[in-house]
Parts: sequence; structure tokens; C-alpha cells
Amino acid sequence: MDYMDSGLRYTPSKDKDWDTNVQFLPASNNKKLEKKKVSKKLGAVIGVVIFAAILALAIGLLVWHFHFRKDGWVRRMYTGSMKITNQVFINEYENSNSSEFQALAKQVTSQLKTIYSKSPQLAKYYVGSTVQAFSEGSVIAYYLSEFRVPEGREADVDTAMTSVDKLVDKAKRIRDMTGNSLVLEDVMNSALDPRILSKSFNNFLKVSEHTKPNSIGQIQSPGFPDSPYPPNIFMEWQLRADPNSVIKLEFVTINLEANCKNDFVKIYDSLVAIENRVMGELCGYYSPINPPTFMSSGNVMLVTLVTNDKNNFPGFRAKVSQVPRGTTCGGLLKGETGTFTSPNYPNYYPPHSSCSWSIEVPDGKAAKVTFKKFLMSEPGQGGSNDCRKDYVEVNKKKLCGDQPDERIVQTSKTNKMDVVFFSDASYVNRGFSAVFQSIDLNDPCPDQFQCKNLRCIRADLKCDGWNDCGDMSDELNCKCSENDTTCNNGLCKPKFWTCDGVNDCGDGTDELNCGACHSGQISCKNNKCVSEKNRCDGRDDCGDASDELGCERSTGISCTDLTYRCKNNKCITKVNPECDGVRDCDDGSDEENCDCGKTMKMPRIVGGQNAEEGEYPWQVSLHVKNYGHVCGASVISPTWLVTAAHCVQDDSKIKYSQPGTWVAYLGLHTQNKLGSNVVKKNLKQVIPHPNYNSYTFDNDIALMELDSPVTYSNYIKPICLPSPQHDFPAGSNVWITGWGATREGGSAASVLQKAQVRIINSTVCDNLMGGQITSRMLCAGILTGGVDACQGDSGGPLSSPGTNRMFLGGVVSWGDGCARRDKPGIYTRVTKFRGWIKEKTGV
Repeated sequence: MDYMDSGLRYTPSKDKDWDTNVQFLPASNNKKLEKKKVSKKLGAVIGVVIFAAILALAIGLLVWHFHFRKDGWVRRMYTGSMKITNQVFINEYENSNSSEFQALAKQVTSQLKTIYSKSPQLAKYYVGSTVQAFSEGSVIAYYLSEFRVPEGREADVDTAMTSVDKLVDKAKRIRDMTGNSLVLEDVMNSALDPRILSKSFNNFLKVSEHTKPNSIGQIQSPGFPDSPYPPNIFMEWQLRADPNSVIKLEFVTINLEANCKNDFVKIYDSLVAIENRVMGELCGYYSPINPPTFMSSGNVMLVTLVTNDKNNFPGFRAKVSQVPRGTTCGGLLKGETGTFTSPNYPNYYPPHSSCSWSIEVPDGKAAKVTFKKFLMSEPGQGGSNDCRKDYVEVNKKKLCGDQPDERIVQTSKTNKMDVVFFSDASYVNRGFSAVFQSIDLNDPCPDQFQCKNLRCIRADLKCDGWNDCGDMSDELNCKCSENDTTCNNGLCKPKFWTCDGVNDCGDGTDELNCGACHSGQISCKNNKCVSEKNRCDGRDDCGDASDELGCERSTGISCTDLTYRCKNNKCITKVNPECDGVRDCDDGSDEENCDCGKTMKMPRIVGGQNAEEGEYPWQVSLHVKNYGHVCGASVISPTWLVTAAHCVQDDSKIKYSQPGTWVAYLGLHTQNKLGSNVVKKNLKQVIPHPNYNSYTFDNDIALMELDSPVTYSNYIKPICLPSPQHDFPAGSNVWITGWGATREGGSAASVLQKAQVRIINSTVCDNLMGGQITSRMLCAGILTGGVDACQGDSGGPLSSPGTNRMFLGGVVSWGDGCARRDKPGIYTRVTKFRGWIKEKTGV
């Protein structure tokens, strides 16, 4: 629907400042009112004075009018819906061109005008209304109302519109006496999203669809998938289902600009864009593995697409179908253990949902509920303690927000427990998955440690320096060992976490006495200390120019090993500018070749977890023919892979250096399960780094060329290569992935594993590894042990999140065992080999 050209225009009425009831009284004797004559000279003087005064007054009024007075007008648009209880829906109401539609629409707009006339704040600014659609129940009217409001008075109209339902109640009482034709209730309205009122739109497009039983329809952005969506458009899809059915909207693909202020899709539980009936707003890229799926509360839904004039993307495609209304949730759950979920889980739950479960475990036991997943956040809800909107209630305690997996645990004091789920009219989420079980109140965590939040963890995780409980209760009241640092707040942290630039204690104890600079100084990358006043002063005070990094003055500076060099050989001081969505180089070269590093929005590895299919589309499994998986690799272009040099060193039995030895599987998720998403490739050549040292693992990197280019898909994509100056600071979180052994000396994983680890300070790591770390190595891990790469992960990626893409920070190289305490994993530092990779591959 064309909101900008809805036919509503301001029609000037009589000047309300001119009261036509005021009359001028005539004088009874005109002569008595005449002034006595004065001399001509005096009269002339008086005339000049009067003229000057009038002229000054006129000039003053003009100056005030054009310079000081603010009398601009603002167009305010409100969408709304109302239920007409004394009407019955007929099929003709679905067609806006039918006489029946137009007749009822005329009644609705007339009654809206009457309602608004009861409010002084609305009546004087009201322009008109149009009815956009009708739907069942008895009849629901969806309308758009326009007001012309003086600048600065918008809030008054907004406030008045929030009380329209009270005006309707008043009009209803009047109807009882006057016999007005429509009986209204459930009136709601909201100001139209200002982005929909953009004056830059070139096109307004509207599509109406009525789903059919046992049939799946489809909607998609214009041009999809052959071309990007057009710029500057507003498009809407009005979706309907049969009575007693609801709409199911499943996005097959969605790839829009990442910033929702520019391009976005919005879904409403309505037929017009009522903001307090919006279910979700989407932008960016979503996984096709677990796509957003929405369910309406009634038989209607609205989908809108808004784009601006820049950065158009492929767009979206979605399936549309209808499912029977009345899918039940809640009920009685009995037994020792069981599971239950929010409606439609793992898809988005519908608005206006309410479920109640009564849990009953055997007599003499207590009930315990653990929420495996808990995703109940909603805009306008101020966190986990502000459950005014969507929530789960357990034993009269409300829970909301997004919570870490298995961190919410509730127990009862008896064998019974009540759980209630509630969602309001706006914004939905994926909900929850929960497990209930019976426990012994005297021993709720057999052979385990019970956290303060009632979670049970392994006993050996207590006092290990890691917050396993989630509420730190496993790290309180600990006696630190000689291998730990005793924090001033009583916590114990591994000694090797000291002086790594990360405040692990929480009170800074582990970062004290680290030889850091004094107050008023900054620490250079070369560990030199200089005055804070020298920061961003245009001079290289550090000697390595690190005091000038990240300054606003980003161009026209000298190039160093730490500055980013643009294609035109000019340098900028911004840290990690490449592919961050902002053009920093004058020639735009920092944003070239950025179709890489896009992972899903889901965010061997010892201590890891299964990755989602397609979550790391650059991950490659390298098989030795007739043997199986041996190493990992990363896709960097349609024809080139990066792996570890030690993977391609010959031994007495196998010529690993020969391309004919290998087969590369791209898009693989589960070993020995070659689905349609997997591409099998032979190799054309293998190029180990010429300076690889098999004793020290220095320069442990190699390149592999495929025998033919691979076609990218949702499951096969390249990872971004960092510039030589890309900074991977100590303490930052990165991801490691692979099919390697899940424990030291153990067997390989069948499903791709992922784990989050932390970059470790090189000096700390070198001390840790006995002086074996070179500048071409990168250390990462969790020093308490339990998470690390292992045999079979070699050559795979260490993926580091950038602004909105993943960068190849390292290549899995070596380590001292697997996941041992205080023994991090060692990775080849890719930034040191960026020139070599470019020389050999052109990437």
C-alpha cells in the first residue's frame, strides 16, 4: 500500500483564528467620533511619525515571522485496527474495490472522524483516514489516519492517540442513545515507523496473498535470486489464511544489508504496520539451516521490505502456508523425567500465547527444571529482572531475557511444580527448551558440586579459575594452589593468566606489577612508555607509530609496519579497517574483495561442541586417498586452500607433498556423510612454505590449489585473509574448528566441532612453552585446560571475528599434548605470510 500517496491531503478549512460570530458595532453619531482639525504642518509631522511607526512595526513583524517564529507543520501518520462487533465478515470485504468494502470503509472513516472530534488535540489537526483492509473476527478494520501537526506539538498528538480507546468507549455510550451503526472495541493504534515515510522512495509495491490448505506459497524480494533488490522501495505483502487457521512464514534465504537502519524486513501480526503488533525485524544474513520462522496469532500477517539508496543485497525468499489454529501447549507432565518447549520451538513462538504446565514427579521426590535453551528477550524489556513483556513463570518467579544454556535451574520443595509461558502482542523470540526430572532434596547433585543457582557441575571444576556455574559460586571460598594467583577479592586464577592484558580476577590483581607504564602514560606496541599527551599528535613518539593508531586523523600519515596500506600506497591509522563496511581508504581498497568470512548467525575440538551445518563454510576436510581424514584446511578463493606445512611432509610410506595423494571435501559437516552440499575436489598442486622448519614448526603454512574452481554456496564460502597489519590482541575471543581427536590419544570426531578460545599474550606463551614461540606463531587456548585443538585439527582455521566478518587469524600448528592445563595451542600467524600468499595465489 502506498502510505505516502494514500489520497490523504490536508484541506484548509476556514481560518480558525477568525471568529465569524464577532461583529463590529456601528457608531450612533459619526460626527461625534471625528477628530478636531489640526494644522496641515502638524498633521504632516504626525503622519510621518505614524507611517514610520507602522513601517517599523511591519518590519518587526516580518523579521519575527521569518526569523524567529517557528510555524512549520509535520505530517503524522498512525496505523490502527478496531473490531466491529455488530458486523459479520463476508468474502467481498477482502476485495478493496468491491462496493461492500467501500460502503463499510466509509462508515469506519466517518466514525473515526467522530471519535477524533471528541479530542481537542486531535480534532484541530485531523486530516482524514483510509481503511486499508478488513479481516475476520467479527470484522476487524485496519486503517491509516493522517494529522497535520505544528512542529513541537507532535508529543501532544501521540499522547492523545494513546487514549483513542477511551474515546471509543465514550462514543459507544453515545451510540446507545443516538443509534450509530458500528459497535467498536479492541481499538489499537501506533505512529507509523518513520522509515516507512521516507520521501526518497521510488516505488511503492503491494501484494495480497490468500493461502490455501495443504499448499505452500512463496514470497520474495524483487529480482531475487537473479539480481539484488532495488534501491529506495517500500513493499508490503498482505497475507491471509482461512478462518480458524494461522499463517506460517518460513524464510528460506535472507541476506540483507547488516544495518537495520538502512534495509530491513519487518513482520506484523496484523494487515497494517501497527508498531505494537510487530513480531520481528530482520536484516543481515541468516542461516538457511535454522531460518527465522514466524507464526501469526490470527489468520493475517503483514511483511514489509524497506530499502535505501545504497548497498543493495540479494534479498530474501520465504515460504507461506496456513496451519490449523488451536495447537495446544501446556498440560500435565508426570514421571521421573521429561521435556517440554515453548510453542513452535525452535522457531519463533506466536504472539498472544499462553501455556501452563503442571509437573508431577513421584512422591517423596522434588521436581527440578533445567532450561537447556532460553531465548525470551524482547525490545522494550529492560533485562532479566524486568519481565513486563514475554516471560516464563516458575513457582511464581518470572524469568525473561536471553540466558546462557543450562544456566536457569529451578527446583520445588515438593513433587509438584507449575510452569507458565506468556507472550504479549509484539516482538517474539525462539523461546525455550526445558527438561524436568525428579531429585532427592537431601542430595540434589550426586557426586557433583551444586552451584548457588542450583546447577550441578563436575566436582573437579570447583576452584579451577573458570566460572562454570555461571554465578561464580564454584569459585568462591577457594584455597589457591601454588600454581594460582590469589586475587584480592578471594578468587583463584592460573598464574599464566597474569600480565596478559586481561583483567581475569575482576579487581585487576592479575594485571598488577606487570611493568606497565605509569599513570599519565600509554604503552606502545614495542613496550615503550610515552606521555598520553603524545597520543594522536601527528608525531611518532613510540618509535613504531603505535601512539598514532586509531586516531581520527587517518590519512596523510607515514606508513609503518602497524599502519594499513591502501592500494594507492597511502596509509591510514585505523586499526583493522579492512572489510568493516566503512570506506576508509580514499580509493576504497579497504572494502574490496570482501565477499568472505560470512558465517551463520548462531553463535575435534577438545571441550567443544557440534558446529551447525554451514556455520563455518570455509572449513575443509583433507583426506588421504583410501585412508580418510588427516588434516584440515581453509577456503580462501574458488581455487586455493590454506593448510599447515607439517601436513604435507613426506614420510617413508606416503608422499604427502604430492597433489595426487589428497582429496579435499568442501562443505562437509559429518565425516562419511556426503550430502548434496558437499563438493569433492582433487588437487592441482601443493606449495609448502620454503622456510618451514620441521623441528620447531616455524613457518608452518602451506597452500593447495584445486584442480578446478569450486562454486560458492551457503555451505562453501571463503574466509577473509587479514592484512599484514591486522591486530589480533591478547584476550580476544576466537574460534577453532575441526574433526580432530576429542581427547588426547582419542578418536576423531565425526561431526565438525567448534570451540571458543582466547588469544594469549606472546610473552606469557613463550614462557609457558619454554622459549619455543617465534614471531610467526600465535597462541590461543583456555589455560585451565579442557579446550584445545588436537591431532587431526592440524591445518584448520583459527577464525577471528571482525566487525561483521571472520578473518583467518591462524592455522592449527602444534602443541604440548591436547588441552593440558597451562598448555595453549600454537597456531601459524597468518599476517606474517600475507605477502607470500598473495605472491603464490593472487588472493
